[in-house]
Amino acid sequence: MSRPRLLALLLALATLLVFLPVGRFGFVNFDDPDYVSGNPVIQRGLTVAGVGWAFGFHAANWIPLTWLAHMTDCTLFGVNPAAHHFVNVLFHAANAALLFVLLFRLTEKVWPAALVAGLFAWHPLHVESVAWVSERKDTLSTFFALLALIAYTKYVQEESRRGYWLALAAFVASLLAKGMFVTLPYLLLLLDFWPLQRLPIEKIEFRAFAKLVFEKTPFFLLVVPFSILTCLAQRGAMATLERVPFALRLENSLAAYAGYLGEIFWPAKLAFFYPLAAAPFWAVLTAAAGLAAASLLAWRARRAFPYVPVGWCWFLGTLVPVIGLVQVGEQAMADRYSYFPAIGIFLIVAFGGWDLAGRFPLAKKIFFPAAVLVLAGCVVLTEIQLQYWHSDETLFSHAVAVTGENEIAHLNLGVVYERAGRLDEAMREYRAALKINPRREHTHSNIADLLDLAGQPQAALAEYGAALKLNPNSVLTHLNLGTLRVELGQFAEAAAEFAEAARLDPADARPPYENAKLLLKQGRDAEAVAELHKALQLDADNFKVQAFTARVLAADETEGIRNGVTALALAKQADELTGNSQPLVLDALGMALAETGDFANAAAAVQKAIELAEAAQVPDIKPLKTRLTLYQNKQPWRESFRATNAPTPAPDN
Repeated sequence: MSRPRLLALLLALATLLVFLPVGRFGFVNFDDPDYVSGNPVIQRGLTVAGVGWAFGFHAANWIPLTWLAHMTDCTLFGVNPAAHHFVNVLFHAANAALLFVLLFRLTEKVWPAALVAGLFAWHPLHVESVAWVSERKDTLSTFFALLALIAYTKYVQEESRRGYWLALAAFVASLLAKGMFVTLPYLLLLLDFWPLQRLPIEKIEFRAFAKLVFEKTPFFLLVVPFSILTCLAQRGAMATLERVPFALRLENSLAAYAGYLGEIFWPAKLAFFYPLAAAPFWAVLTAAAGLAAASLLAWRARRAFPYVPVGWCWFLGTLVPVIGLVQVGEQAMADRYSYFPAIGIFLIVAFGGWDLAGRFPLAKKIFFPAAVLVLAGCVVLTEIQLQYWHSDETLFSHAVAVTGENEIAHLNLGVVYERAGRLDEAMREYRAALKINPRREHTHSNIADLLDLAGQPQAALAEYGAALKLNPNSVLTHLNLGTLRVELGQFAEAAAEFAEAARLDPADARPPYENAKLLLKQGRDAEAVAELHKALQLDADNFKVQAFTARVLAADETEGIRNGVTALALAKQADELTGNSQPLVLDALGMALAETGDFANAAAAVQKAIELAEAAQVPDIKPLKTRLTLYQNKQPWRESFRATNAPTPAPDN
């Protein structure tokens, strides 16, 4: 095996070892539910319907190839976070090897190419793109972009038309994975300057430049439809100029460029989210002056050090789609956006160091020790940064600690504490988020949820009201407010909230589901069953709706409502979706089996439910044990869903 091939293999293997800890990580409760952990279409794996779905707009993105990659993971491994993480690492390791191959083919310089690839592979700034399952789009799109660059190099160096068309095909695949690589044709022109030397970098010859631009016409033409599709997908997430004025966007863009440079050279205080805020005037002015000075120096270095302007333009240009002039989301910048652009800076550092080593004896002596020291430092910092991605709590609490007033981090940390039953800590985080930004309806709604749990319904009503003032079109807030009104016995008001939620989103299964539970409390069981079937039509794979509908159809005291056959079919579907692992579903399955006379399997199902509930330390499993006794005595379970201890319902007129 040749030395370059061996180095590429070693780079990939070392990268796999560095990122090995991700095998212990779970999904993150930030974007991952949209991409995998809460997405039933993805979890079903590769299907004909799923392939069609992948080419639609979802999660404010148009990334069909990425969706198909997630589906493939689910087909092969199920919803196993370790496997999904490891596939991400495999792509990252492959990207490191491909980057080395690309630079070696371009320059025939082994060690600077290896240093660039090592920095790319092990820099802590890239942990977010690798350790976050949702960022498969980064690793996957970069994989195809690097293949496109390698194929283009083959086209130029060997005059291979096949290389040209392979480059074009890989470019399309990259755009199908993530639209950020609309800048790739621009990158091909940079490589024409250096190191391919198809254009003199000292003085641009217009005719030669125009010829090379024309050569890339198919690439530039593809940019247009893919840019339009990306903009259409992100239109709901794009901030308006009224909300984020152009002046703020420009200021933030300058500050973000400086921020990315700072993180490359001093990767401290990295976080999953950096809040967008107006930077001090002096900071913006300093950033603008620094970028202008660096650009001037890069231009003046073009004759002696041509990789300097190329690396600098690589960094500046490939960040343009995500630098914030078109503001998507609420972040000021994001570590994941630097995944590919940082290569430009690594080029300057590695090839600059190699040039100095060739010109000065002292520099030659320290190049390799310095490179090893820097790479070792990157590995150590990456291992530290990886640990913050171990769980939601470590990720969000770290962001709170290192970014100051980070509303999103406080809000998400509050959700973590609430789900863990640490309600006082959750309220503290929600209050902190509210103090930073009192105009986010989700924060008010979350506070209302906790107040309701704390037995303060009137205070909860006030918070829900505040949330609806900020966003009258929030389906979730209407649903939560309706649920609270049900608890208070205000049935007419609750029905109005559910009706409004259904009006706002007729495709949402939650309004008819919640309305069905309200109708059951009112003794209107037949209407409730109709609403449950409507919810199932809207979301056929919602195991909670399936299990609850099965429970009603199997155990309702009203004889005309009971339908054991339908209940059993629904319960089996829910059990299959949950992998025979949910006590709630197994309980409903037991009811349905008992209703159809299969008492032996009914007892087995509820026994399994009891075991799972005990393992999860569910506080009250007496009802499950009662049902087990009934099934052992060959008696079905009967249940009234009408509230017997609720406050007197308000009149429905």
